Amino acid sequence: MNLTKQLCILGSTGSIGTQTLDVVLAYPDRYSVYALCAHRSIDKLVEQAQEFHPEVVCIADESLYDELSRRLASLDCKVWAGADAVAEVVTMPSIDIVVASMVGYAGLRPTIEAIKAGKTIALANKETLVVAGEIICALAQQYHTPILPVDSEHSAIFQSLVGEEHSEIEKILLTASGGPFRTFSLEQMKTVTAADALKHPNWDMGAKITIDSASMMNKGFEVIEAKWLFGVDVERIQVLVHPQSIVHSAVQFTDGAVKAQLGAPDMRLPIQYALSFPERLASDFPRADLLQLASLTFEAPDPARFPNLGLAYEAMRRGGNIPCVLNAANEVVNLAFREGRCGFLQMSDIIAETMVRAPFIQKPAYEDYVATDKEARMIASQYL
Repeated sequence: MNLTKQLCILGSTGSIGTQTLDVVLAYPDRYSVYALCAHRSIDKLVEQAQEFHPEVVCIADESLYDELSRRLASLDCKVWAGADAVAEVVTMPSIDIVVASMVGYAGLRPTIEAIKAGKTIALANKETLVVAGEIICALAQQYHTPILPVDSEHSAIFQSLVGEEHSEIEKILLTASGGPFRTFSLEQMKTVTAADALKHPNWDMGAKITIDSASMMNKGFEVIEAKWLFGVDVERIQVLVHPQSIVHSAVQFTDGAVKAQLGAPDMRLPIQYALSFPERLASDFPRADLLQLASLTFEAPDPARFPNLGLAYEAMRRGGNIPCVLNAANEVVNLAFREGRCGFLQMSDIIAETMVRAPFIQKPAYEDYVATDKEARMIASQYL
């Protein structure tokens, strides 16, 4: 009997995708790669296909189809291209687990299709729940589809809740490193560049997520994601700045007990746990040696220097399509900041203005999210 799990990796060339492939290499008897999907990093995608020999290789940018087909002609695999193809590949019968690690709004549609197809979802794309958490949770329940968190913080919460099915959560304690500008003054933050923001002190992530981490929008997204994953109102989710990134997050129960998951800052650990759950597999990942740590410190985030966190809480309180507006505006300004068209502090101002101007929809359907995403991007772009 073949117990090997077949994986479809959405965003295989990104940080989470490449580290997922590290886990596959470590456990070839447990995992194999059925499909690799990337946006447009064709060189790395070709390299991965040659190493892992998937059945399907898919690139979202249709203009790269001919080149990808030519470069993979010697391999016995199907080559697909376009957003429709990405949404279709996740439904293929042989696939057991879909690792949803595409960055941004682009991950929403294929994740929905994977849920409908009954695939186990290893979710690293937080924007999926930020944009359409209500729809995603309803579909997961309807199709009995497990959603296992890959983000280190949500994995830590998930691990802390194992065996606590009958315990009531009082508070979720979501930790944040504070990013490269944790100790910067507002005056200093006015002149920081994308190169400065990309120097994350603890984590190796893709450019978009690293900028979101520097602005704390990433943590705001994680608050929204935690609300949907764990059914906890946002008012019971507290963000703690923890510069050492050893306590990945914690849960406080109604009796006052706090359970936390600790570990070295290495994304392969939560990736592996999502793939192997409920088992824990032995690994040679770095260990957190508590004897070598001088201290573990925690502090409250500063809302004046990092207003994105407050904007995320506001979006969740308003509900409806506003978290979708938040995400779309953030994707626009994040890219603009990376390209030098927007200042670091200006990003929050544009997001806030977009949230005011975008039409509010109380009970959005999927089509409403598509329209909202388009309109919010247009509004945000007008401020650049």
